[in-house]
Amino acid sequence: MLYQTKAEWLAAPKKRVLFFGMSGLGKTFLASMLRASGDWFHYSVDYRIGTRYMGELIADNFKREAMKVPFLRELLLSDSVYIASNITFENLAPLSTYLGKPGSVTRGGLEFEEYMRRQAQHRAAEIAALLDTGHFIRRAEEIYGLEHFVCDSGGSVCEVVEPFADGDPVLDALERELLLIWIKGSDAHTEELVRRFDRAPKPMYYQPAFLDRAWTDYRVEKGLREDQVNPDDFIRWTYARALAHRQPRYEAMARRGVTLLAEEVATVKTPEDLIALIGQAIERQSPTERTHDAHHPA
Repeated sequence: MLYQTKAEWLAAPKKRVLFFGMSGLGKTFLASMLRASGDWFHYSVDYRIGTRYMGELIADNFKREAMKVPFLRELLLSDSVYIASNITFENLAPLSTYLGKPGSVTRGGLEFEEYMRRQAQHRAAEIAALLDTGHFIRRAEEIYGLEHFVCDSGGSVCEVVEPFADGDPVLDALERELLLIWIKGSDAHTEELVRRFDRAPKPMYYQPAFLDRAWTDYRVEKGLREDQVNPDDFIRWTYARALAHRQPRYEAMARRGVTLLAEEVATVKTPEDLIALIGQAIERQSPTERTHDAHHPA
């Protein structure tokens, strides 16, 4: 672990962290708060995916749809209009829209083979974006003079690494550069995330084996052919299962770092609050630090 003790973390002139966990528990909120302080560089993995690695795919998808409209087709063919995604840290809709949902094409879905092709593109992009983290740490320091660094990872990070393996090239690289911090939700948080997703289902990345199994199980349970699947209903059905699938993977990743509870994160108002909270999490994780503090009370 990059910072072995609470004291080492608090005294560190260069604080570098990576937040991971389910979407909706505060990763981007914390990263944005740190960025707003002016002392931290905020690296968003999803933004990097949507711009550097999948930006052209996203824009081409927009253009394919625009070419179906005669008015826009003429403008595109004469280079009279320019189409691009306006992806931001807070608005990743262009990336989600490109990933799409499998099911009936007439209901806005994708054929399963095309859906899986886009999932594979996302996997490669996410791994590449995660491995770019070290480059951005050095870039932030050399260009902007920012020595504190926060990596805001996507909820699917646990799907593109092997957290149960003795070694994983992506996790190994990240662990050398940053303190890995799991934001852990409770059962109540999970229920709320499911309710929120049910109101507005959005595309996500899943492991191929998990997704293939879900696609088969759903159609068997519902008695549907592939072209009869309601895309929104399928991803709603899949989402709660995905959260259960991801939980042990997050937990395994957390053994390389520390854990913050979502309830604790909800109390954070300032960067100083967060720094202190992370120090407490390191202390919980470190028997050596607890022994040291017992002999040297504050």
